[in-house]
Amino acid sequence: MEAAGETALILIDVINSFYAPGMPNYYPEAAATLDPLRKLLAAARAGGKIVVHAVERHYPSFDDFEWRKLPKHHFIGDDDAAFVEGFGPEGSREIVVPKRRYSAFFATDLALFLNEQRVRRLVVGGVKTNVCIRATIQDAFANGFEVLLPREATNSNRPHLAAASLEDVERYFGRVVTLDEALKALA
Repeated sequence: MEAAGETALILIDVINSFYAPGMPNYYPEAAATLDPLRKLLAAARAGGKIVVHAVERHYPSFDDFEWRKLPKHHFIGDDDAAFVEGFGPEGSREIVVPKRRYSAFFATDLALFLNEQRVRRLVVGGVKTNVCIRATIQDAFANGFEVLLPREATNSNRPHLAAASLEDVERYFGRVVTLDEALKALA
């Protein structure tokens, strides 16, 4: 089904913390998403699409409710919060959306921004399928966006939860597609 409006790419947490060995949220399987994510980013750039780099960033020296569930991480300016090489924003069609919770929509102006740009369809990729990807896609659906999740462009260090999240996305919130389908949507 063709979306009536723009298509944008949202990259979720393509930051050192998940991809660089020794970082707080590193897991080796994350590396498998990098090549598909690079292809999505290249396609979006070539097609003049909007690219949203949604990245978890927390304020140093301040309390954050997330610390009740997770160790402290991703402080603004720290190495673990930095973009993986080659994934930072470039040019006038790319923005950074800092997020303090799992969803890129929660307490940000992302929905407002996308609506102002007449975006109706989102291609979403990054980590982790069962946490930030799922939360973002659920909120995208709640905000009226069509969502495509390329299976190759996301994973988790908990494969059984990633599988369940992919099933939930397909059943309730969007479409789980192949990388090729997502690349066509960004063309």
